[in-house]
Amino acid sequence: MKNLSIFYERKQLVLPGDLLAEGDYIAGDNTYKEGDKIYATRIGLVDYENREIHIVALKSFYIPSVGDTVIGKVVEVGLSSWTVDINAPYLATLRATDVLDRSFKPRKDELPSIFDVNDLIIAKIVSYDRTCDPLLTVREPTLGKISRGQIMEITPTKIPRVIGRKGSMVNMIKKETGCQITIGQNGLVLISGKTPEDERIAIMAIRKIEEEAHTSGLTDRVTEMIRKKKEEK
Repeated sequence: MKNLSIFYERKQLVLPGDLLAEGDYIAGDNTYKEGDKIYATRIGLVDYENREIHIVALKSFYIPSVGDTVIGKVVEVGLSSWTVDINAPYLATLRATDVLDRSFKPRKDELPSIFDVNDLIIAKIVSYDRTCDPLLTVREPTLGKISRGQIMEITPTKIPRVIGRKGSMVNMIKKETGCQITIGQNGLVLISGKTPEDERIAIMAIRKIEEEAHTSGLTDRVTEMIRKKKEEK
């Protein structure tokens, strides 16, 4: 019988290439097997169930999905479309026909006057598969160019925790801070408040959720923190 060895305890931090286990184990997420040895492919925390070894990645890329709302930056203006960085492994395309309420006229319509390089936009993914880059649209009332507020970035996998069950967490932050909050599924969040201080408190609250997403009783602690910060203003 082969010797079975696991070289890290649960929740221990590992780096790509670290030897995790040796023997009759199964390679799970963010790991690979070579011979009877299993190695890490991502920086993260070790976990295992029965004989499956996997890594919970500390930082993860956003993988686009049709219907997602995203916040992106225009990185290039073409003849009939914009190229947008949506914090994913792939750049997205926003076609003029998915912006204008009428047919696109190349000789008349100057795209930089609508969105220019470095402009930030809120958009929705309308098409994506492995054969082509994501396609975006801004033809909905809540979408388009961002003109005010602050942008913060969090780990995309923590977005559901920021939103909360049926929107409970983000709605609480909106109510307590008076800020408008737009959450991009790609890990970018737009906060727009009446004052910079209100925005700062909302950002602190979201950062706390990101850092403590794995803990229970988080809503109460975040609410308490916001109210304490408001009293200090």
